[in-house]
Amino acid sequence: MKMPSDKSMHGMHGGMGDLMEQMHPKTFIQEVRHHAASGTSAEPNSTPTPMVMWMKGGWMLMFHANAFLLDTQQTSPRGGDKFFSTNWFMPMAQRSLGPGQLNLRAMFSLEPATVTDRRYPLLFQQGETAYGVPLADAQHPHDFFMELGALYDVPIGERSLLTFYAAPVGDPAIGPTAYPHRASASENPVGTLGHHQQDSTHIANDVVTAGFTHRMVRVEMSGFHGREPDEFRWNIDQGKIDSWSARLTVQPGQNWSGQFSYGRITSPEALFPSEDQARTTASVMYNKPFQHGNWASSAVWGRTRSLEDSAKENSYLFESTVKFLEKNYAWVRLENAGRSNELVAGENPLPSGFKEEPLTHVQAYTVGYDREIRLVPGISSAVGAQVSTYGVGAPLKPIYGSDPVGVSVFVRLRADSH
Repeated sequence: MKMPSDKSMHGMHGGMGDLMEQMHPKTFIQEVRHHAASGTSAEPNSTPTPMVMWMKGGWMLMFHANAFLLDTQQTSPRGGDKFFSTNWFMPMAQRSLGPGQLNLRAMFSLEPATVTDRRYPLLFQQGETAYGVPLADAQHPHDFFMELGALYDVPIGERSLLTFYAAPVGDPAIGPTAYPHRASASENPVGTLGHHQQDSTHIANDVVTAGFTHRMVRVEMSGFHGREPDEFRWNIDQGKIDSWSARLTVQPGQNWSGQFSYGRITSPEALFPSEDQARTTASVMYNKPFQHGNWASSAVWGRTRSLEDSAKENSYLFESTVKFLEKNYAWVRLENAGRSNELVAGENPLPSGFKEEPLTHVQAYTVGYDREIRLVPGISSAVGAQVSTYGVGAPLKPIYGSDPVGVSVFVRLRADSH
């Protein structure tokens, strides 16, 4: 992280001093005001945040970015091969304003251009549509506009904080920090199988959130538009605020963070417009810095329940990434995700009168490694690979076989002046 010069630090006090203090948060309130995670979510106070930072007048300007250039090869009759890029770029600006702190934040992704045909291969993934048919064994690209939002924090004494968030595109208070931003997933270039039970609302429209933090506890409420983004990835999809969520976050120490959240989502899926969902999530995160490294882990549970027929799908995830000897990263991601009978149809129009129902669970086991090869100042670069194997539920074995495997090799680029 690029720090201000001694000259710019000289005489710094009050609001500016508070801004600097938040770069290395020691309390939960400082972590909340740091606003380095997705939306208003939180990771443990000790979690590192790679970025480039500089001062401009009364503003603290920051830039986060993460990009992978990868080639994926998969076995199985449903497997795919593809060369593509997953990426996001996040400029931020903070300053003191009146009694509080203003944070302006945007996030963009070039995936509409770097992920062709509105998908990249991800065995057993489901949950979204494109051009009237379901995506199967594929993950959709992010929208170009991943977030456009403003946050305003108002301290109430030394131990409490009010936070207000408004975003034409943003992340409501439901679920953990979304997978592209979690330190525990920082080196994994692809999405999670449980994305649509856990954190798919991280790109929602017309989001408003109010939160109250006291010491180590925060409660939040959000309203937002429930329909997930369509296949037109360069524009902003808007709609009325028709969904809501609530989240409780507890940060009991420097290295721990936990959340429980619940939401009612109106008509999230284009193929089933009359179906509303209830989503429940819980997660625990642990982060431990150590000499020449860091260890970040997350355990996540997510469940969606149809309000039409009470059909439920659960997903479970554990992921962990360790940085060691300064330049090395190793990680694991373990998943157990419920899949519906929609997956059987593949990427074909659904039969007339089709009714989506839970079908089985699949497991995914991923391990990976990459190593830093610093080439350009301000950009952290690494070369790595990961391998995924799968446990296939019995109803899907005739389609997928019993031992699918996926391999990805990649180059990773990240904004970080360290």
